[in-house]
Amino acid sequence: MSPAVRTRTEALTALSSTPFDLLVIGGGITGAGIAREAALAGYRTALVERDDFAAGTSSRSSRLVHGGVRYLEHGHLGLVFESSRERRLLLELAPHLVRPLAFTWPVYAGARVPRWKVRAGLALYDALSLFRNVHRHEGLSVADVLACEPALTPSALKGGARYWDAATDDSRLTLANALAAREAGAVIANHLAVTGAVRLANGRLAGVAVHDRIDDAQFDVQARVVVNATGPWSDATAALTGETHGTQLLGSAGTHIAVSRSRVGNRDAVTIVSPLDGRVMFVLPAGPHTIIGTTERPARRGPDDIRATEAEVTYLLQNVNRLFGDASLTRDDVISAWCGIRPLAVARRGEVNANAASREHAVTHRPDGLVSVTGGKLTTYRAMAADVLAQATREFSASGAAPVLERTARDSRQIPLPGGDFSSREAVAAQAGAVAHDHAVGEHLMRAYGTGWRRVWQYALDEPALAPRMAPELPYVLAEVRHAVEHEMACTLSDLLVRRTHIAFETRDHGRAMARHIAPLVATYRGWSAEETERAVTHYDADVSRLFAVDAV
Repeated sequence: MSPAVRTRTEALTALSSTPFDLLVIGGGITGAGIAREAALAGYRTALVERDDFAAGTSSRSSRLVHGGVRYLEHGHLGLVFESSRERRLLLELAPHLVRPLAFTWPVYAGARVPRWKVRAGLALYDALSLFRNVHRHEGLSVADVLACEPALTPSALKGGARYWDAATDDSRLTLANALAAREAGAVIANHLAVTGAVRLANGRLAGVAVHDRIDDAQFDVQARVVVNATGPWSDATAALTGETHGTQLLGSAGTHIAVSRSRVGNRDAVTIVSPLDGRVMFVLPAGPHTIIGTTERPARRGPDDIRATEAEVTYLLQNVNRLFGDASLTRDDVISAWCGIRPLAVARRGEVNANAASREHAVTHRPDGLVSVTGGKLTTYRAMAADVLAQATREFSASGAAPVLERTARDSRQIPLPGGDFSSREAVAAQAGAVAHDHAVGEHLMRAYGTGWRRVWQYALDEPALAPRMAPELPYVLAEVRHAVEHEMACTLSDLLVRRTHIAFETRDHGRAMARHIAPLVATYRGWSAEETERAVTHYDADVSRLFAVDAV
């Protein structure tokens, strides 16, 4: 039995035989954060995910850890304060995955948000961060704006401002929390779909029935408290485990596109107020690419079927072309387009305006003991996890007896995420680059693994055939395939190419050629037969078609 298969088998055995204190359903950023928080608190914790960690909204975001400058207009000051605090904390706990990012905000004549209002808003933004952001904002003249971002259209430019937030790798930040939960004692597994509820004689929820989608097996997972952290799937999950009290979510679909950064010319991040409809949106650096987003519309499809539309792609291109005059982007410049659903909590019955709806989260509980968390945003996942754990503690009391903590509780605010135990990003990247003899690869290894890069590269030292890049124009190396399968619970080609790396987002064929290339390698680690290997490639093709196809309407 291969190490990867053995590790998964051991996890499934533990899930089917251990009575847990807390079972988390959902392996997005919220669920992974809850599992880490609970495990660090000493609870016997389990996490199950139907697909893969971050397979939903958590891998389709703007890849920002930010205070939420857009939320100031709608008066969500508490959320901005909380987000600013969590941004500051994540910059310390995960310096490889969360890094400072400068934003230039140009203001043009006739803009919906005038220059004075931008400055006032950013002054409030600084204050809500207790003036402890990376840097305070600064006002910019026309010349200053163009010095920061020379590709911006100078015509009608009135000046602007510069402020700071942070960029992240959303899927790897989610994975890091899942791995941290496992390191703290949680039992976690992906590709386990919840199919029903397990109940006590008095009707109280006592666990769930699951289906192992990898080995086609069924078993029960027992737990005293069950947490529903499935984001856009929350209502469906609640219905699977018992009665639901109607829709608790306002699904808001947001689309992003990726284009070549050389075509846009942005140096850092740019905040723009759409000249078409006044929406605040971002132009973001992502290695050799630029990410443009996001749109906002009611989600009329379920989260499994949500995709970008041609109208949204056109809208994003038009906005960038208006502000970056030499870009002249066309549909052919779009490398990838993707859409995710923001699971906004419904504060008032009949609420439909997603743009104005708060991103604050809500924690609720059902009489049978199911705890659900809805709403929130990637930046505040740790605060959400703390609130969920507080509610779970109350549910333990309601169930009749407090759990016996297996470990001494530890404060999640004091413990770096895996790979985050260093003080200098530049030093780690330089070390990795020197060993790999490739500066770009070294920078990538630091950003993805932090101090854990040495374990990845050890595979290349042991097996030199794993040292080359997976694709000449991208910094991923073949050693990451083995590392992801053996240490990061990657079970499918999508796990590898969509979430452990961003190859699916960064290539025009969305990684199809790469999937066929690495499939035999994965087969040796997963123990696939020739038929299973071919089936894995077919499944990958179908998966990226589902994720990256662009609907006509």
